[in-house]
Amino acid sequence: MFRSLLFILSGNLTNAVLLMVRNILIARMMSLEDFGIASTFMLAMLLVEMVSDLGLHQQIVQARNGDDSRLQAALQGFQFLRGLTNGIFLFLIGGWIADFFDQEQAAWTYRLLALVPAINGLVHFDIYRKSRQLNYLPILLTSALPPLISVLLLPGMVMLLPDYRVMLCAMVVQSTAWVILSHLVAERPYRMALDRAIIRGSLRFGWPLLTNGLLMFLIFNGERMIVGRELGMTALALFGMAFSLVLSPTLVLAKSAMSFFLPQLSASKEPSAFRHMSMTVFEVHFLLGSLLVLCVALLGGPFIHFALGERYADAIPLLTWVAIMQAVRLMKGGSSAVALSRAYTGNAMAANLVRVALLPVAWVVAVSGGDLRAVIWIGIAGELVGLVVGLALAFWRLPELPKRALVLPFLSSMAMMFIGAIHAISQHNAQDWIPDPAIAGLLSLVFIAGLLTMRDLVDYIRRRQMVRHQD
Repeated sequence: MFRSLLFILSGNLTNAVLLMVRNILIARMMSLEDFGIASTFMLAMLLVEMVSDLGLHQQIVQARNGDDSRLQAALQGFQFLRGLTNGIFLFLIGGWIADFFDQEQAAWTYRLLALVPAINGLVHFDIYRKSRQLNYLPILLTSALPPLISVLLLPGMVMLLPDYRVMLCAMVVQSTAWVILSHLVAERPYRMALDRAIIRGSLRFGWPLLTNGLLMFLIFNGERMIVGRELGMTALALFGMAFSLVLSPTLVLAKSAMSFFLPQLSASKEPSAFRHMSMTVFEVHFLLGSLLVLCVALLGGPFIHFALGERYADAIPLLTWVAIMQAVRLMKGGSSAVALSRAYTGNAMAANLVRVALLPVAWVVAVSGGDLRAVIWIGIAGELVGLVVGLALAFWRLPELPKRALVLPFLSSMAMMFIGAIHAISQHNAQDWIPDPAIAGLLSLVFIAGLLTMRDLVDYIRRRQMVRHQD
């Protein structure tokens, strides 16, 4: 069990660390304004990827016939069409994106971002299929090596393009390496097919995920779009750096938990086994949210102080607030994973609607002269309401799950958020980068106490027994 989990975490963690290293290196090599423009490239790329996400890679894991070569070929064909469509769409809207951020000189760079989704459309799905048998080595390799290649080639790219365009080059290199490696580690020959029945099934499975992808884009990037348009590229560089530093570990934890637990949830056929695995997944996500707040509160300020220097010091007072927002988002992942394992793909979408509904409020606050923290507070409120909605939907659709068992883990996680907020309030300016020892100790104690309330998770760790598909 721990070997499989270590495989997943190491691959995702390596990917996140290398991406962070890449972004830090780029940030140190250019002005704040240029890095702000480079940040908008990632926004544009995420726009087309997240609003077209049908969960094809999740379908091959979740489906009963996920090991069928015909299904895989059809999903790969659908993925190719998705990538090609995304590329064309991104090319066509490149000029509009440049106008939106008032960066007309970068219009052709935005258009050339179309190369990234087009390349991604050729990925080999064997890296996902093998995870049905809990073989995570292909995912590890394809997660860790592409960003490493991008970082190693970065000095040469900077010499050729010493401005915001280097971000485009790094993204193209990484996507190309990812696709090539997915073919190199594959077991089956690569085949593409267009099967109308499978496409219709994928659309039925994926339309809530697609809608949720649009919501996720707005959630992850709505504030950054507002800041970039209303407060300028320098403010976006500061906010974007704080957001990226917190988002990277958030995505690592969320992706690792989904990759590790979704196959086991889907394979849990007996009601008692499913209840135990579901409660374990809920508790894991509560624990991960608490862990994120703990680590950012203790290490975030010192990291920015030493890694990025004075230019990015104004991002320090934002870090813990952003961590609280992303921690609550992590906690929502438990209800989404449990529902998805039983093909209830609309739960995540419904939980995210509340969060997105508050974005216009954040926009009004920014236009009216509000600061970055006010925008983040609105986001935290939306995430908290979304967490409650997600939990309520999961227990409504799956009434066999025991509700009372989650009360103490939930309350302990909320206590971590509250103490984290006290720490964030104490960081008045960029000089407050050393955490208060009393708050640090209290956060650590509450974290340990919260872990002890998670009985299903503790029992799962003690047993060290994973649930496997019987293909």
